[in-house]
Amino acid sequence: MKVIRMQMVGLAVAAALAASGCVSQGEFDKLQADKNSEIEALQRQRSALQQELDSLQSQRTALERQQVGLRGEVATLQKQRDQLEMQRVRLEQERADLEASSKQTQSQYDGLVRNLKDELKKGELQVRQYKDMLTVEVAEQMFFDSGRAALKDSGKEVLKRVGEALKGYDDKIIRVIGHTDNVPIATAQFPSNWELSVARATTVVRFLQSSGVPAERLVASGRGEYSPVAANDDADGRRKNRRIEITLVDRNLAQELQEKR
Repeated sequence: MKVIRMQMVGLAVAAALAASGCVSQGEFDKLQADKNSEIEALQRQRSALQQELDSLQSQRTALERQQVGLRGEVATLQKQRDQLEMQRVRLEQERADLEASSKQTQSQYDGLVRNLKDELKKGELQVRQYKDMLTVEVAEQMFFDSGRAALKDSGKEVLKRVGEALKGYDDKIIRVIGHTDNVPIATAQFPSNWELSVARATTVVRFLQSSGVPAERLVASGRGEYSPVAANDDADGRRKNRRIEITLVDRNLAQELQEKR
């Protein structure tokens, strides 16, 4: 605009000179045409510069929006990184806990085997380990007469030693499960194998309680013939299926299973 004003001043001066007779009309017209051309060129240049300025302003606005978007992405990535780090720490802790639990379970298994080594040698019972659970399995004939739920004297002696071995595991729930074969039973006391298996498990639980095992750590249940470990096709298979399982279950796991019911 300043340049254009200077051009207009120049035209005014030229006009004044022409009026005073210093220049001819032709020279004045040529001078005016030149100045008009310069003004038009300057206007075109100004328009081009304005367009370039508008374009740069648009680019700046777009870059600012992009910058805001990138900041948002960075914040999201940082949050995801923090979450992954927390997950990694949690998984590391879980792995450490599992390793510690595995070592503890193995130690408990070894201790249980040592405490019951005489019974194991005689074949009176078996000790099995599965993950963080320990199971003492006793054949039916060691504890009970056929079709009965009263504990035999020989069974009391074995069960007393089992109870002594289990007392020290305060972090475990003791779950006692009765099992039978598939031979039907129908008596006034036990209408089916369900009732017989539950009664036998309850008898074992009561004896363990009387031996000093806290009642809140004891659970009794019966599975009848519905959880066999062998086929019921012959006498040997049926003998294996008639059994009492005494399982040590982690308190937390037992609580989770209870809550899911």
